[in-house]
Amino acid sequence: MQSYTIGQAARLLGVSPDTARRWADAGRVTTHRDESGRRLIGGRDLAAFSVELGRHAAEEDDVPYTSARNAFAGIVTAVKLGDVAAQVEIQAGPHRLVSLLTREAVEELGLEVGMQATARVKSTSVHIDTP
Repeated sequence: MQSYTIGQAARLLGVSPDTARRWADAGRVTTHRDESGRRLIGGRDLAAFSVELGRHAAEEDDVPYTSARNAFAGIVTAVKLGDVAAQVEIQAGPHRLVSLLTREAVEELGLEVGMQATARVKSTSVHIDTP
């Protein structure tokens, strides 16, 4: 499973590294250390935390809703596979995006919960890129 440094997690969550570090210090998100001693956040833990943040942000009245130039970098929070089609959810900061695509595309991209991905929106279609 992919893990993220505090800095990477901060970028995905749309906050400063100091904010992400404070959240980790407060126990809001679980961290572990790699062999070099760097603090990391597991992909699934970061995905769950980003969903929680998105829910809280949506409840606040003063959160601005703006276009993000049609590209939303975030983390995959859900993958639902059918026989032919699939549904992928990405949490990009306070934005939850859902894409319906083929199962084959999901498998070719290797999409799974906890990995980084970018949702690109054109008209009403959402396309997903992986790094």
